[in-house]
Amino acid sequence: QVQLVESGGGLVQAGGSLRLSCAASVSIRSFNSMGWYRQAPGNQRELVATINSAGSTNYVDSVKGRFTISVNNAANTVYLQMNSLKPEDTAVYYCKAVFFFNDYWGQGTQVTVSS
Repeated sequence: QVQLVESGGGLVQAGGSLRLSCAASVSIRSFNSMGWYRQAPGNQRELVATINSAGSTNYVDSVKGRFTISVNNAANTVYLQMNSLKPEDTAVYYCKAVFFFNDYWGQGTQVTVSS
């Protein structure tokens, strides 16, 4: 069974940085793709960044140039480096893995950016 555990969220001032981690219980080499999504209060969950098995990445326009998704296959972990954070980045961030075309989600980690 695939389990995903996020960490690294917290409170940061605008302009600061955080790095989120998502540790998987199985080898991430077998995943079709992994990604980060976020959900702010009153909003729908939205895609932030994804990376597929070929290493291709995709970002929502609002984070391009500020956020970077990467993987460490040896550690079965995907990261989201978030720089130049803005108050509008405040949300619960979720890790998602697509494995044999099934979706698996982590429990989420809160990111709060103060102005």
